[in-house]
Amino acid sequence: MTTNWLHFLADYYALLELTTCVVAVLFLVSAADDLFVDAWYWIRQAYRRLTRTRTYRPVTEQQLEQHAEQPLAIMVPAWLEYDVIAQMIENMVTVLNYRNYVIFVGTYVNDAHTIAEVERMRRRYKQLHRVEVPHAGPTCKADCLNWIINAIFLHEKKRGYQFAGVILHDSEDVLHSLELKFFNYLLPRKDMIQLPVMSLERKWSELVAGTYMDEFAESHAKDIVVRESISGMVPSAGVGTCFSRRALQALASDNQNQPFNTDTLTEDYDIGARLASIGMTSIFARFPVHFSVNRKTWFGFGKERQVTLKMPLCVREYFPDHFKTAYRQKTRWVLGISLQGWAQIGWSGSLANKYLLFRDRKGIVTALVSVPAYLLLLQFLPFWIADHFGFWKLASGSVLQSQTWLHYVLYANLSALALRASQRAYFVSRLYGPVHGLLSAPRMVVANFINFVAVARAWKLFLAHLLFGKRLAWDKTMHDFPSDDRLMRTRQRLGELLVSWQAITEEDMKKGLQEHTEMHLPLGHILVARGYIDEETLAEAIAFQSDLSRAEIRIAASLPAPVSLDMCVRLGAMPIGQDANGKPIVAVGKPLADDALRELASAFGTQPVQHIARDSEIVSGLRLAMAEMNAKSIKREFKGASLLGELLIHNGKITRETLEQAMQHYISPQHGRIGDYLVGRGLVSREVIEETVQQQMALLRLALGVA
Repeated sequence: MTTNWLHFLADYYALLELTTCVVAVLFLVSAADDLFVDAWYWIRQAYRRLTRTRTYRPVTEQQLEQHAEQPLAIMVPAWLEYDVIAQMIENMVTVLNYRNYVIFVGTYVNDAHTIAEVERMRRRYKQLHRVEVPHAGPTCKADCLNWIINAIFLHEKKRGYQFAGVILHDSEDVLHSLELKFFNYLLPRKDMIQLPVMSLERKWSELVAGTYMDEFAESHAKDIVVRESISGMVPSAGVGTCFSRRALQALASDNQNQPFNTDTLTEDYDIGARLASIGMTSIFARFPVHFSVNRKTWFGFGKERQVTLKMPLCVREYFPDHFKTAYRQKTRWVLGISLQGWAQIGWSGSLANKYLLFRDRKGIVTALVSVPAYLLLLQFLPFWIADHFGFWKLASGSVLQSQTWLHYVLYANLSALALRASQRAYFVSRLYGPVHGLLSAPRMVVANFINFVAVARAWKLFLAHLLFGKRLAWDKTMHDFPSDDRLMRTRQRLGELLVSWQAITEEDMKKGLQEHTEMHLPLGHILVARGYIDEETLAEAIAFQSDLSRAEIRIAASLPAPVSLDMCVRLGAMPIGQDANGKPIVAVGKPLADDALRELASAFGTQPVQHIARDSEIVSGLRLAMAEMNAKSIKREFKGASLLGELLIHNGKITRETLEQAMQHYISPQHGRIGDYLVGRGLVSREVIEETVQQQMALLRLALGVA
C-alpha cells in the first residue's frame, strides 16, 4: 500500500514538473516580448536625448493661449451615472480654460435618475445639451456615442457651423484646464489626439485601486509610446480622445452613418485601428504641465505636504477599488480588445501591426497561467521540505534537480520579473512617490489575480455568445468622483462665473456691471431685469458660488408658528420644511448675512439650513402666505423685483405656456437678451418690452429702498 502511494506521489510530481515546463515557456515568450518593448523604449529615449531634444523647441502655454479658439464638442455617454455626472459636468465647466465649446451628454430613456441629474445641470449650463437614446439601455457604449454624434451633426446643421473637433470623455473624468486649448492647437492637423490617462492617487492600503495606478503609470508612459513609434497607430483610450471633424465624417460614411462600431465592447480600441486603415493621422500627445497634490509620507502616517509634479497633460480618474468591480471592468476590456478584436480584425496589417496585435492578445493565455504558477509553487514546497528532511527522495532524473534547460528558463524568467518590477517601480515613483513605487511589486500579485478572473470570465462570456448567441452588453462599472476635499473647486465672482458658464456674453456682462455701479443695485437683479439671463440661471449660479443646495418651492401658505411673516418678508427668507436631521430649511435668493441668520435661529430655536431658490418663487410663496393671513394690517407694503417674464404674464402680454415653450430653445450667447429674443420670435412688441423693463426697474428700486 505504501509503495502504491509512493508511486502515485512520484507520478504526481512528474506531472507538476511537466506543467512547470509549459508555464515557464509561456512566461519566457511573454518576457521576451516585454524585453523587446523595454529595449525599444530606452534606446529611443537615449537617441532622442542625444539628437532631437537638443534642437526641438517644445510648445509653450503662451502659444496655446494665443491660438484662436475653434468650436469644439465634448461627448459624454451616460448609463446609470447619476451618482457622478453632475459633479463631473460642474468640475469640467469650472476648470476648463476655454469658451467656444458645447457639451453633449447621452442618456437612455429608462435611466430616469441620470436624466434628472443631467437636466438639472442643463438648466445651469447653457452649453450643455442632453441627447436621448430612444431605446432602453444598456446597449453598448458605441451605440450611445453614435446617437450623440448624430445630435452633434444636427446641432451643426441648425447653428450653421462645424465643430473643429469632438472630444470623448466618461462621467468620472477629471480634466485639466488646458485640455481644450491643447486640442485646439493641434486641430485640424491631427485626426485623432490621445492624451495619457492616469489614476488619481489612492491611499497605500487601497491595493486593488493601486493596481490601476501602477498599470497606467507604466503603459501610458512607455508602452503606448512604443506602439506609436513602431506602427504609427495610436489606440483610443476611450477618454481624453479628440477626433477631428474630418475623421468622424469619414468613419460615419464608411459605416452607414455610425462612426463607432456597435459590435464591440471596446469601441475605443476598434476606432484607432479603423482610422489608421483609412490613412488618418493620430498622435499620442504629451504636453508637460504642473499638478499640485497633497501627499502624506511614510505610508500615510507621516506629515502631509504639498507636492508639485511635472507630468504630461492627462485625464485623471478614480478606478475601482473592489475586486469584483475591477475584474468585471477588465472583463469588458479583454472581451473587446483581445477576443472580439481577434474575431473582427484578425491578423491584418503590417508585420509591426501583427506583432502589436499579438501583444494585445497574449494576455488571454498568459493571464490564465499566472495564478496556476502560484499554485505550482505551493505544491512543490511540501516535496522540497520532505526531501530536505529525508522523508522523500526526489528522482535523480528530475528536470528540477539536474542542470537542465528548464533551469535556464527559470533563471531568465526570474531576471525578467526583477526587471519588470524595477521598471514599474520607476514609473510609479515618478508620479506617486517612493511609497507607491515600493508597493507596486506586491500589487503585481493582486493584479495577477484580478486579470486571471477577468480573462476566465471573458472566455466564458465570449464562448456563450458564440455557442448560444447570448448578447454581450455594456457591463456597467459604478464610478467615484473626487469629493470637494479631494479636488479643489474654484469659486468665482458672480460675473466671472456666469461668463464661464456661457450664460451671458462678456459684452452684456460689462453693461450689467456698469449699471450695477451706477444704480447701486445687485448685479444679479440687474442682469435678470435687463433680460441678459433668466432667474433660474441666476439661482443656479448663486447656489454654486455659495456652495448651498437648490430648493424648489412647493408653495404652501402656512408658516411655522415662531416665525413672523414680517420677518420673512424683511429677510427675504421663506421656511419650506425640515431636513433629515430635523433642522428647519429656509429658501433664500442669496445667502443671508450673519445677523439675519442669528435672528432666524433665535425664532426657530436652532440654526436653519439655507437653500437657494428663485426670487419669484419666494415672492409668490410669501404673497400667498400674506393673503391667507389677511396681512392688510402690515404697515410695510411688500413688493418684489418681478421677472420680466412674470410681469409680461401679469400684464396679460403673454401666456405662461407660451413663455415656457419659447424659453426651452433660448440660448443666451446666441439669442442675446431675453426681451430681444421674445420680440424676434414675434411673441411681444418692442414697445411692450421697453415698458415692462421700466416697470420692473421701478419695482426693483422700491423693493430695495433705492431712491
